[in-house]
Amino acid sequence: MTPEAGALYQQACTAEHQQDLKEAISKLEQAIQVCDNDAKLYTKLAGLYSETDQNDKALEIYKKVAELKPDDAFVYISIGSIYETQGKYKDALTSYEKALDIFPEYKYNYYNIANAQYQLKDYNNAIKSYETFLETYAQHSEARENLASSYLAVKDYKNASKNFKKIYDKNPDNFKNFAEYGLALLNTDDSEKAAEFLEKAIEKDPENMSAHLGLAQAYQDLGKKDMSYEQYQVVLAKVPNLNTVRLDYANLLADMDKNTEAIAQYNMYIKAFPNDINGYKNIADVYKTLNNYDKALENYLIAENKAPDDINLKKNIALCYHNRKDFQSAINYYNTVLEAQPDDYEAKCNKALALHALEKYDDAIVLYQEILPVKNDKVIKENLNSALVSRGHQLLAVNNLEGAITDFKTAIKNGYSDGYVYYGLAKAYQTEGDNTKASENYEKAIAIDPDKTLYSAEYSEFISSLYRPKSTTRENTQETGELPSISVTGESSETVVVPEIKAPEIPAVKTSSITLKQNQDFISAGDKNYKSTNYDAAMKNYQDALQLVPNDAETLLKIGTIYQMKEDNTKAINYYQKSIIVNPDYTDGWFNLGIAYANENNIIESQKSFEKVISLDPDYNYGNAYYGLGMALEHQGKNSEAIKNYKLFIKHNNDKDTIETVQARIKNLQ
Repeated sequence: MTPEAGALYQQACTAEHQQDLKEAISKLEQAIQVCDNDAKLYTKLAGLYSETDQNDKALEIYKKVAELKPDDAFVYISIGSIYETQGKYKDALTSYEKALDIFPEYKYNYYNIANAQYQLKDYNNAIKSYETFLETYAQHSEARENLASSYLAVKDYKNASKNFKKIYDKNPDNFKNFAEYGLALLNTDDSEKAAEFLEKAIEKDPENMSAHLGLAQAYQDLGKKDMSYEQYQVVLAKVPNLNTVRLDYANLLADMDKNTEAIAQYNMYIKAFPNDINGYKNIADVYKTLNNYDKALENYLIAENKAPDDINLKKNIALCYHNRKDFQSAINYYNTVLEAQPDDYEAKCNKALALHALEKYDDAIVLYQEILPVKNDKVIKENLNSALVSRGHQLLAVNNLEGAITDFKTAIKNGYSDGYVYYGLAKAYQTEGDNTKASENYEKAIAIDPDKTLYSAEYSEFISSLYRPKSTTRENTQETGELPSISVTGESSETVVVPEIKAPEIPAVKTSSITLKQNQDFISAGDKNYKSTNYDAAMKNYQDALQLVPNDAETLLKIGTIYQMKEDNTKAINYYQKSIIVNPDYTDGWFNLGIAYANENNIIESQKSFEKVISLDPDYNYGNAYYGLGMALEHQGKNSEAIKNYKLFIKHNNDKDTIETVQARIKNLQ
């Protein structure tokens, strides 16, 4: 540097010290005119240009310095800094990397490089550069913050959380990355802690929609549905076209049973993202929940077309067909599922149910028997028994008596207890000609299901036919009763039912005089034992009498009365019912049945029985049926009707004490 240039340089330094940067620049420009090859002058001038925001001039001068001192790394760092200030991050990175080549020992330059890479969204390389820088400058908070943000950008949420935690733990009072830290935590499934930081983020910036959205998802993960719903509402009110959020929002609505709203949100999502199968699957799930299987299938099938190998989709399609009672289509899909997953227990169960519903009992039974050892499920056992009983009736219809009896007995051995199985056995034994076993099984069927008129009617027909002259005997026709219901596994629900069958009329019975004499002897002995309160002996006498004349209404009534004396109302009702089956106009049977029902608190059936007595004989037993009917009505709170019947009882009765008691009852009701 010449003496004249040196003097000007010193004057420039003095001016700079006095903050007169304009004068300092002027002196340096004069000095360069005197001496144009001194790097020191150019470096000082470039720095002043940069300080006064004259970046283009500063760049031009720094480039001159680089020509004069090509191995000066700091010149390139200065150039890179100006480029970075101008937003020319690619040029900045080139300059910083040039400096690194010249002076690799200067570790701070990795921070410059990392910042440029960060701005260029080259996050993976930025991470490497920040990590290298922090090996030397571990306490540098801005570098740590950018490193955490870079990890967040590449969805390395674990490392993002780790670095945000270091920043927060070091200086919690000055921490500002609450939203970013919360989102990183959310994606590491730490929803509780994520919610804590996202709440703080919203406190500091209520307009931060990313924080609101993250908090909505955190609350959703934590099962705080109402709080999640509020956050989604905030986001969508502010950004109504944010369709990316609608799938999660719709899922929340579905979880909250807001199904109509959920469907609307799913449809908006599907419109925005027609190739995402999740929209179709999830809306189908909602339709399935609503039992709208047509719409569910429509959407599941679209999803299947986009993802033909999705086995879970095929399971849902199968269940929809099953619930829509398209059992064959359901079976086709169950078969596809089982080809891919041969041990899928639920698919096997539901396939068996579908076969059962199609009355393919052989295949259903084989499948039930195959899956039962895998899991001793009560429902599967019930379904197997039901299929056995149904197949038994099928075999009975084609006169395969041996097969039918085997199926019925197997079902009973396995715990099947519905009257339908005993009814089937009774029909099979009746056809075989084993009248004793037929009678026993009719009795069991009626005892289990006393309200099934078909069983009682056919039993009455059977016992009557035993004593009917051959010339008047009708052909033994095969009746079909109610099929048992099918219990359900999974989400399908099927019940097979046939129309009600009316009971046939009961023809008169003709009995030989010898049989009648024996019958009367048993009855007389029974009456004698009954009067002596030897009820067990009387019961045996009456039952012996019934063996000879099974359709004797009075003997059936007497057995019922003994059971009633023993306070076994269930059996009493059974025999009273048999007495009126044999003789539908038997007033004693109807009256005693009404009393037995009353003892069981079955007020409705008690009322019906007394009404039947009155319809047959209004004067029956001094009007006692009116009294029984009045009691039944009173228990139902029908006081005016009860009073009416009590008054009719008084009209038919002449017992003074009884009349006074009933009058008091009427007064109390009034």
